[in-house]
Amino acid sequence: MGVLDKFRLDGRLALVTGAASGLGAAIAVALAEAGANVACHGNRRPAHDTAEYVRSLGRSAESFAADLSATDGADTLYAAVTASMGAPEVLVNNAGMIHRDSAENFDIEAWMKVVQVNLNSVFRLSQLAGRAMLERGQGKIINIASLLAFQGGIRVPAYAASKGGVAQLTKALANEWAARNVQVNAIAPGYFRTENTAQLQQDETRNRQILERIPAGRWGDPGDLAGAAVFLASAASNYVTGEVLVVDGGWMAR
Repeated sequence: MGVLDKFRLDGRLALVTGAASGLGAAIAVALAEAGANVACHGNRRPAHDTAEYVRSLGRSAESFAADLSATDGADTLYAAVTASMGAPEVLVNNAGMIHRDSAENFDIEAWMKVVQVNLNSVFRLSQLAGRAMLERGQGKIINIASLLAFQGGIRVPAYAASKGGVAQLTKALANEWAARNVQVNAIAPGYFRTENTAQLQQDETRNRQILERIPAGRWGDPGDLAGAAVFLASAASNYVTGEVLVVDGGWMAR
């Protein structure tokens, strides 16, 4: 097998959460371009458009709706995907949310919801998909962390705590499952143009401060994650596990 062939995902089934737009949609399309069939999950909105685009590439795709802020949301989603398309060989835990407020005023219900979506559902989907992967003797799990897995951020305590948890969960699962040929890694995006960062982009002062800190001098576009996602989903990364791969235009190197 040549090196480029190792990046192919022909016939693999990938489940991508939060695939209706932004980073999730870009990752779903990238995996499809590499040959994967894709189960496209939508949390707050349907992922029909992403699924339709994947099908236009000649791959199989379906759209699934599930509320990952509910305690049974991950179970509901996984059951629907397996019943319709089979057990995923690649899982991308991308769905996430953010709530901004000062720590002293942070609403506890908002805290619980952010942690449920960003961390609890990631563990549960990894657990469900991981069981089938372990039984099959092969699998790839990619969690979407954040720069705030390394830094504390400002006015986003629940998001920072949950993304720090995602990074550590990634390492914990990697340690347990590596010997059974299931690789678990994470991508930590920097500042990307998505709905979650819309407030920052619109704040003239914060936008300027962020751009001054990024050596690349620009916000990331969702497609900038494509290469990292395909690499971690493919045989090219078979000896990579427990990694939190930063894709940030150089922010962390500054």
